[in-house]
Amino acid sequence: MFNNRKIVIATKHKKEQVIAPLLLHELNLNAITCTELDTDLLGTFSGEIERNLSPIEAAKQKCYLAMDQTQCDMAIASEGSFGPHPTLFFVNADDEILVFIDRKNDIEIIVRQVSTDTNFNGTEIVKENELKLFAEKALFPSHGLIMRDKKDSIHEIIKGIDNWEMLQNTFDYFKAKYGCMYIETDMRAQFNPKRMEVIKQATQKLITKIKSTCPQCQIPGFSITDVKRGLPCKICNMPTESPIAHIYKCNQCAFTLIKEITEKPFEDPMHCNFCNP
Repeated sequence: MFNNRKIVIATKHKKEQVIAPLLLHELNLNAITCTELDTDLLGTFSGEIERNLSPIEAAKQKCYLAMDQTQCDMAIASEGSFGPHPTLFFVNADDEILVFIDRKNDIEIIVRQVSTDTNFNGTEIVKENELKLFAEKALFPSHGLIMRDKKDSIHEIIKGIDNWEMLQNTFDYFKAKYGCMYIETDMRAQFNPKRMEVIKQATQKLITKIKSTCPQCQIPGFSITDVKRGLPCKICNMPTESPIAHIYKCNQCAFTLIKEITEKPFEDPMHCNFCNP
C-alpha cells in the first residue's frame, strides 16, 4: 500500500531529520518537505501567533496544507505541547502528537508520545551568573534559548540563541534596555535535540501502528482503542480497575477484537477498592 510512494513531511523546523530515515527504512516511503509551508501560521511556542486549534487538529491542518502545496497524496506532521505532565504533578513533559494521512486510501492514523525527558523551562533573570546557571541547566549550547523583555511578552523576542557569544550579547542588550529579562528554552525542534528524540519515538510508534493491519479488511492502523477492566484482587478475588483485556477496533470497517492480558492473573491488593478502599 505504501511501498515506494512519496510522502510530504509538513515541517519548517527540520523534523524530517528524524522522521524521513525511519519512513524510508521501515515503509520504503520517499519523504519530501515543502519549503513554502509556514507551519508557524498555525501557532508559535513563543506566543507571537496563538494556536487556536487543538494539537491534533493543528497537525492535521499541517498535513492538508502540505499535500495541497505539493500535490502529494500522503503527509505526516507533528504538533508538540509543553507543560505539566498529565499525571505526574510538578514534572514537565513533552507531549507530541503525530498525524499520518493517506488521501489515496482514505487512511488517518494518530499517535501520541509523552515524555518527561525534556529541558522545558523559563525564568526571569537579572544577573549574569543567573544567566549562566540557567543556560547550563538547559543544556546550552546544544539546546537553544529564547530571551524576551518579560514573561509571555511578545514586545521584543530574540530566538534561536545557540552560542555563548550570542547569548552574552543578547543578555547585555536586554540588561541595558530593560534591566531584567525572561529567558526560556527554545522548543522548536531544530533547536532542541531532546524534543527531536521524542518526535523520533513518536515516529517509531506510528510505524508500528501502520504495520498493524485489521484482520478483516487489512487496513493499517489496527490498534488498542479501549481496555476491559476487572483484574481480580490476589486476596479477595473481587474485580479491580486494572485491565484484563485490550480492545482493538478498526477505524475503517469497525471490526473489533478483544485480547486477554495473560501476563498478570491477579492484581496487588493495594490497587483493590475492597481491600484498600
